[in-house]
Amino acid sequence: MSEMLEKARKYEYEQGKQIKAEDRPAFHVSPYVGWMNDPNGFSYYQGEYHLFYQYYPYDTHWNSMHWGHVVSKDLLHWKHLPAALAPDEDYDKIGCFSGSAIELEDGRQLLLYTAVDQETMEDGTVRDIQTQAVAVGDGKDYKKYEKNPVLTAKDLPEGASKVDFRDPKIWKGKDGNFYCVIGSRPADGSGQILLYRSENGFDWKFVSILAKNKKRFGKMWECPDFFELDGKHVLLTSPQDMLPEGLEYHNGNGTLCIIGEMDQDKYTLKEQFAQSVDYGIDFYAMQTLGTPDGRRIMIGWMQNWDTIAHRCNDSKWFAQMSLPRELSVKNGRLYQTPIKELDAMRKDRVEYNNVVINNDTISLDKIEGRTIDMELVIRPEDKENVYKKFALRFAQNERFHTELCFRPDESVLKIDRKFSGSERALVHQRRCLVNGDANELKLRVILDRFSAEVFINDGEQVMSAVIFTEQEAKGISFFAEGAAKIDVMKYDLV
Repeated sequence: MSEMLEKARKYEYEQGKQIKAEDRPAFHVSPYVGWMNDPNGFSYYQGEYHLFYQYYPYDTHWNSMHWGHVVSKDLLHWKHLPAALAPDEDYDKIGCFSGSAIELEDGRQLLLYTAVDQETMEDGTVRDIQTQAVAVGDGKDYKKYEKNPVLTAKDLPEGASKVDFRDPKIWKGKDGNFYCVIGSRPADGSGQILLYRSENGFDWKFVSILAKNKKRFGKMWECPDFFELDGKHVLLTSPQDMLPEGLEYHNGNGTLCIIGEMDQDKYTLKEQFAQSVDYGIDFYAMQTLGTPDGRRIMIGWMQNWDTIAHRCNDSKWFAQMSLPRELSVKNGRLYQTPIKELDAMRKDRVEYNNVVINNDTISLDKIEGRTIDMELVIRPEDKENVYKKFALRFAQNERFHTELCFRPDESVLKIDRKFSGSERALVHQRRCLVNGDANELKLRVILDRFSAEVFINDGEQVMSAVIFTEQEAKGISFFAEGAAKIDVMKYDLV
């Protein structure tokens, strides 16, 4: 073990155990101490789910990237393991950036990651150079390959940048070979996804440009993932520097799902449908795995580069992952639902049916809390005279609240956290165009201390947001302008 990795492990062990469990999310992954961003190496290995993440243990701001590490049996109760990687070699001394993990035939776990070094240009400027490297281990300790890096600028197609060449996602093909997709930037400054193949996970060859942005969705495409699901091929990626398109894509760092079919001869994706992955404020850099029982599960960084100033300033940890979500493809759309394992945490059911709210704000007995799973169905009390607005407020007290607001005439759902206690002028609202009619809106709202995830119409769309409202704010209320009828079912998550 290098001195740098040993130092990181010692520091996180001493500092992480000083953070009280109640000061963290209850069932979302957070760093043991310090900073977290992209999920890495999301995989199933030797009977456990493994999740690694971009990690800087020494501060709650981005810096020299390590890999943090957690494991779980159920994707909800996570155990912190010692840091897996540190930037301790010449080829990765600027950082061990994002990557993925897979089990080799000999039973070892292989980590494939982006190694970052720097070079000085003729004009004296310094720029990052990104290559791909591997490390192999036993689920806890990992040794970097002596022939690293395994993919360099010489393995790029013509015109592709060696500065933006990152985030390999690996899988085992039906033909027995390993494949990976890597984010890249071509000569036009836009994004593209490259496909590589390897027989053993160590020796890689370029196959094709799987997908091209052509300046449609932002610029560089980061953190790609590619898999087959429900008879379609699905490409997930996180574009930088996006411009908004209606309410589908928003400014800045976004998410993109392209659904289509694979051209098996050209190894290119024939696009059929495109959409955002998450319509809320905080979600980026998602990664998926296949479970032993055949599900495709996705997890994302429940944060955004444009909103990282929204934080608890005195906290010893920063950022968290989303709830793991089960994916499916229906009618050309990506659907997401909370993993079924969450049902085992549901306790103390409280249910109300056909509650009418008419130009009023109401609360319902025992409908409150900050670690809850709540299902809502909202309908007009009179279909001939549809209500103008419905609002759900949560994490509420006399001073603070976060709000979900639906206007059926526009079919727009808005999440708004501007009154959640933040002192920063950041993005605090985001709107989503909901599919379907005004006669019924179904919401499932998962709260976990510092976050809200809203699953819309059985997972057709999702909105995620971080909130740092004081934990004593547990109130929930309902408002309607006009007459709305609601069904509510709430569980505590224990």
